[in-house]
Amino acid sequence: MLDALPPWLQKFLPILFLLVAIGVVVRRLPKVDLGHSEGFRKRRTLNWIPLGLAYAFLYFGRYNLSAIASELDKAGILAKDLFNEIDGTGQWVYGIAFLINGPLTDRFGGRVTMLAATAGSAVMNLMMALAFSDASSGELVGAELQQRLLVLNAINMYFQSFGAVSIVKVNAAWFHVRERGVLGGLFGILISLGLYFSYDWSLAIAKSFDYAMAFWVPAGVLAACVLATFAFVRDTPGTAGFADFNTGDATSGDSQVRLTPLQVVARMFSQRVIWVIVGIEFCSGFLRQAVMKQGRLYLIAIEGRESFFYENWGMLMCVAGILGGVFAGFISDHVFHSRRGPVSSVLYAGMLVGAVAAFAFLGHPALGWAVVFMSLCVIGVHGMLSGTASADFGGSKYAGLVTGVIDGFVYLGGGAQAFYYAMSLPKGDAAKDAASWSSWPGAMLPVVAIGLILCATIWNARPKSGGGH
Repeated sequence: MLDALPPWLQKFLPILFLLVAIGVVVRRLPKVDLGHSEGFRKRRTLNWIPLGLAYAFLYFGRYNLSAIASELDKAGILAKDLFNEIDGTGQWVYGIAFLINGPLTDRFGGRVTMLAATAGSAVMNLMMALAFSDASSGELVGAELQQRLLVLNAINMYFQSFGAVSIVKVNAAWFHVRERGVLGGLFGILISLGLYFSYDWSLAIAKSFDYAMAFWVPAGVLAACVLATFAFVRDTPGTAGFADFNTGDATSGDSQVRLTPLQVVARMFSQRVIWVIVGIEFCSGFLRQAVMKQGRLYLIAIEGRESFFYENWGMLMCVAGILGGVFAGFISDHVFHSRRGPVSSVLYAGMLVGAVAAFAFLGHPALGWAVVFMSLCVIGVHGMLSGTASADFGGSKYAGLVTGVIDGFVYLGGGAQAFYYAMSLPKGDAAKDAASWSSWPGAMLPVVAIGLILCATIWNARPKSGGGH
């Protein structure tokens, strides 16, 4: 019976079943009762859904180049080392952009900056679609295509960098600290759905039509997200007709004069825990991109296009990420009493097991499951720290800048892995030998170990509320 369904629906069914099962379980969990009215909860859901979908679809317009990179490499259009240079440049632009975009988000609110993210990325995807159309017609070849993609991808990543700071900024005003563990799990689910859209949809679109369509479609979807964000998203309960409330984070109850961005950063880094979190997130960024992007390149080189993992990469990353995000959110709020350090430690220990297994299974089909498990763990950590701890320790007042700083280190780590692997991964015929890929899991092992040690040092860290509870 399942064979009669369209291929895209066959891939989406496991995700749908998993989301339904998680929804049933979450509804049966003990609720954190903070006295919210039913009307408030409904309006918060109406705020959360379009904002969350906009964030997920930003991934559709961010990882689509990565999704077709292996096809471009095989076709001789863009070698994997050139793709890694383009990707590394874009990730560093994303990472450094927080210096501008974090303060802008705190100044103008997450709604405005999410509009900028979706609109800007839609335009850049449209321009990349035109670049591939020119390439297919012969008007753009070789180094010219690489240079155009490098510039357009970098600008796209600038606009994309508004995404995480915007969603955390808005949700920091709508969710209490005691509710944010599950929120971090939802953040992980959004990342996971975005990866599914990017990797499986983009690849299917490129195969069914052409490379340009893998950019045209996200551009259209992001344009729809602009309209939905404008219509439904509001920055705070107060702007949606409800009373604002004490969220219990680092700036709740803080009635002091607003600090400048430099003062916020200085106050941030006066806390030892922030130094540790950015170190962990640098490691997480390295590992997340090493698993997702280099893993896809490994699969097509060693196992080919017919590989189960290559064909279903987005679906597998999505399911793993959903499980990791929900697991992290549940144990944070219901086992570790809203502490993020213990959760991150557990997940980093899992990543260490996965990295050792990946190194041991080079050339063996079981390697695919090792990297899927690593993805489960790293998305859970990212949701806990970038999606949750940043709001806890930055507070709702400065959530944009603090999230920007923390998420910026994620992408600095991601850029570092891209440039490293551009130099170290095998090229040409050597790439067909699994043993020549030892630098891939080999580089992940020390990064995982450092991240695990850092996680253990913030086991008992909690935010200090500016105004009490």
